[in-house]
Amino acid sequence: MTIVFSILVFLHIVGAAMIVGYWIATIKEPTVHPRQRDGAFLQLLTGVAMMGVLPMMPDSDPNYFKLGIKFAIGIAVAVLAVIGSRKVKKGEPVSTGLAHGVGGLALVNIAIATIWN
Repeated sequence: MTIVFSILVFLHIVGAAMIVGYWIATIKEPTVHPRQRDGAFLQLLTGVAMMGVLPMMPDSDPNYFKLGIKFAIGIAVAVLAVIGSRKVKKGEPVSTGLAHGVGGLALVNIAIATIWN
């Protein structure tokens, strides 16, 4: 199970990089890139999968409160990314708040994952 969990962590980080990377790349002219939506879905899928594998890991003591908060933020990021990518697809402008909400909330989720013990 350790290798499966490690692969899920790797993919989870790739999803975070997709969201935050595009956010930083477009920070002067904020928008939502369709790959941010894909990264948000990748984060949700791998996060849920990791929660399923976590109880099978040796010496595992998951903090389900922390994971619940991360899941809620992940849902918010995904919803905002879907809204933003639909606006881009229709040729409509994406508000600065929406674009920064996607990247900023993803960054908050990364901070929770790395700083909260």
